[in-house]
Amino acid sequence: MRKIVFLFVLNLLLFSCARVGSPVGGAKDTIPPKVVSTNIDSARVNVPRDIRELRIDFDEYVTLKDINKNLIISPPIQKITKILPSGTANKYVLIKWSDTLQANTTYNFNFGNSIVDSNEGNPLQYYNFAFSTGDKIDDLYLSGELKSLIAASSAKTEQASLVVGLYKAEDSVNFRQKPYYITKADPDGYYELNYLSPGKYRVLAFEDANSNSVYDAGKEKVGFQKDVLILDKSVSGLNLNLYPSRKALKYQEMKEVPGGILMTFEGNPQNVGVKSLNEKLKDYKITHAPKSDSVNIWFDAKKNELGTTTSENLKFSYDNGVKQDTVSIFYRYNAKNEMTVGNAKGNLLPPADDFVISSNYFIDKIQPEKWTLVSDSLAQEFSANISTENPYEIHVKANFKEGKKYALTVPKETVSSFYESIQKSYRFDFESDKTENYGSLILTLENAPEHKFWLQLLNESGNISYSKFGTEKLLTFQYLKPGKYQLRILVDNNGNGIWDSADLNLEEYAEDVYLLEKKIEVRPLWEIRETWNLANPTLTAAPETLPQTEPK
Repeated sequence: MRKIVFLFVLNLLLFSCARVGSPVGGAKDTIPPKVVSTNIDSARVNVPRDIRELRIDFDEYVTLKDINKNLIISPPIQKITKILPSGTANKYVLIKWSDTLQANTTYNFNFGNSIVDSNEGNPLQYYNFAFSTGDKIDDLYLSGELKSLIAASSAKTEQASLVVGLYKAEDSVNFRQKPYYITKADPDGYYELNYLSPGKYRVLAFEDANSNSVYDAGKEKVGFQKDVLILDKSVSGLNLNLYPSRKALKYQEMKEVPGGILMTFEGNPQNVGVKSLNEKLKDYKITHAPKSDSVNIWFDAKKNELGTTTSENLKFSYDNGVKQDTVSIFYRYNAKNEMTVGNAKGNLLPPADDFVISSNYFIDKIQPEKWTLVSDSLAQEFSANISTENPYEIHVKANFKEGKKYALTVPKETVSSFYESIQKSYRFDFESDKTENYGSLILTLENAPEHKFWLQLLNESGNISYSKFGTEKLLTFQYLKPGKYQLRILVDNNGNGIWDSADLNLEEYAEDVYLLEKKIEVRPLWEIRETWNLANPTLTAAPETLPQTEPK
């Protein structure tokens, strides 16, 4: 009997232990943390100016995800001394500062999606905490959408860094300071500034690439309003387009490159004059394409015995139209440097295209009469010329037949720069591709720009695959590679031959940009006909205007 009782008790214990250790499953926790209390009362008004911290308690343990990138305090509190939790999870978030708060001011702590629970990482989405040192919380808001029209696509990684700021409109606005109010746009480009006080403001949107909440001219895209925004009621629908920003014109650096020295500038100067200040360097050539950032100084280092045995201090003067100065470089000749040529576009030549040869040197002279073009062992007639648009390229024209293979031989010393030529022969093998592998696009433009413009086809990576410049209203693109393309127009409003970006200091908008929202899919042997009405606001983007909408 005792043995039976013992076995019964033992089985009961084993059964209980098995139940405790068995998996129970259950639904995944998807509930975000919940605020249970704060150190500032629920009214959040008449908060003492000498308060030095904000504490928010939650119903579960939380952590902070990328808090330095996500937390935005408006107006800014400069001297933040501590933010918790900083590693291990806590049931509270604590922010400490040493500043004295402004009187009669509403402060908004925008945490974005940085507060997450420690178990599943569920975010407390777009959480804001506002309080006022006055007797009321300001309740005006400003909202709208941001678009980056020069971006290849509305990539979420780029949109995530777009911010909008308001600066108090004064006699002189310092855009190198943090905005008085600031917020981030969501991944779709929508932004909303809340808890605003009435007043006059300047509106600025920019791509905060380094997360410092300050606009960095020349490095970050920018959008702005020239007019002062008078905020006496809430405004919705203030949309802004962002464009690359213009860099200030200044000298950057010099470095040794094959064939000589490369001098670079920021701001793309129209023209640059460069002179050698060295007794040993009298024979040299300067090349600079207008509105480019690069100036090449070409010379024969071996002939002039420059830097062949030891580094030599070379001095040059320059005049970029804004500043004249003298700069120098410790130059050392690289014996491995040589002039080379290569196949610029691959071994499969699209129908009706030129065969293009590229070089690492500025091409000054060619001798195509010494070249040979062969197909099926038969010599072919051809012509070759240095490109007028890009003097680093040679275009070879011939009656290329679809499906035929060709061999182009370029003997040594038949392609030359100012002081050097190719020192070995090159053979380029390529094939002329078939029309059946390509599609075409016939585009009709309605309400086209009055000025000349670039019509560009952007591939899915955002790079320019095809481009035409002019004023034509009917454009035909033949022999397009299959794929999806987005159409973009850049307008040369001032007729200087380049597309000019935005300049906040001069309050100059970027030149006009139009972007067709829909993608054009090109398929082999398909002819696509498309009409693009540039006056249709749903498909294009034009210069910004202040919205005329009523508040929500």
